[in-house]
Amino acid sequence: MSVVDYEALRQVIDIPAPARELLSRPEKQISFALSLPLGDEFFCADAHVVYHNTARGVAKGGIRFDPNVTLEETQDLAELMSMKTALSQIPFGGGKSSIKADPQKLAPLEKDSLIKEFVHMIRKEFFYPLDYVPAPDMGTNPRDMAIIYGETHIPESVTGKPPRNGGLAGRREATGRGVAAVAALAWEQAGGESLAGATCAVQGFGNVGSWTCQFLADRGVCIVGVADIHGGIYDEQGIDIYGLLEHVAAGHLLIDFGPTRISNAELLALPVDFLIPAASGEVLTEQNADSVTTKLIIEAANHPVTSEGDAILAENGVTVVPDILANSGGVVASYLEWRLGKSGAMTTEQETYQVIDKTMAETAGRVWDFADERMTMRTAAWALAVDELVKAMADRGWF
Repeated sequence: MSVVDYEALRQVIDIPAPARELLSRPEKQISFALSLPLGDEFFCADAHVVYHNTARGVAKGGIRFDPNVTLEETQDLAELMSMKTALSQIPFGGGKSSIKADPQKLAPLEKDSLIKEFVHMIRKEFFYPLDYVPAPDMGTNPRDMAIIYGETHIPESVTGKPPRNGGLAGRREATGRGVAAVAALAWEQAGGESLAGATCAVQGFGNVGSWTCQFLADRGVCIVGVADIHGGIYDEQGIDIYGLLEHVAAGHLLIDFGPTRISNAELLALPVDFLIPAASGEVLTEQNADSVTTKLIIEAANHPVTSEGDAILAENGVTVVPDILANSGGVVASYLEWRLGKSGAMTTEQETYQVIDKTMAETAGRVWDFADERMTMRTAAWALAVDELVKAMADRGWF
């Protein structure tokens, strides 16, 4: 089942029947077993690579390394990548890959071996034609991307590498930078004045959540709640984000920092100016959407609001800035890294930030200009993305 409701979008834009057929299922996918000896044990894990649509360019999408990931989830994430790149008008298609394993239970060298075996299994079909360009996602990191680069020896075959290994300065912060930039734009669009002093709660303190918190704190936002998988903390005076970063980096649990512990459910219901779900998907559903008190949600995670939850939030007057807009800073930076890898050029961290800020502002502007009283921001973003994909497929003679 598609993440996007193409039938509903026909009320907004023209989607010819062949285009609906092409977009409603993956263009290409492969499933295989990753099998190799690890120490005294024999390890085997399911792995998947999915191309949703490549009309606008090579398939782009991260490698998810998670014990609960499924083929269906990988398909959904590949579809979201097609929408994200099309909305931002980046010349990439949408893809995703996944490995069903717990990276926390593997030693670094064991994980390296699995990543190498992953490359080996798809080398001829995906990497050497450069049809698929992976990047970090849940459970993977820049080191893993450097391992892939070490196997392919092609700089543009993978993005999200460490800067000293051909990566992009500012890439690790890119998604969080984009989320903070969109939050500022959405706050202004909603009639807010300066972000300084606005209150916010962030669910998730991994790469995306932690960088989002830093960029927002630098803008003067009062972040009163932060949570991760273990639970959350609350301080109505504002959490010391840089102190929290040092606390977590030292190996301590997030919940042991700050005056008051709260649950993830309580964090999502905090009375803040805006809420940022930056952890896993489907955390706001028909069961808890009515408990949300904020009027502005910025989707930093992929698909954190279900369609049923989305309907309830819209009915309650909550504006949701969709993931394909809010968290696209990462793929913007990935495109910049991919392009620089092909040319051998260099850029600075501040130049990366400038490209992200400019692209996010232009994309958000198109969404707000297109949206009206008939539709939510999600509908407007999807409509623009699908329209771009339909035109790209038509230009290539796919229908």
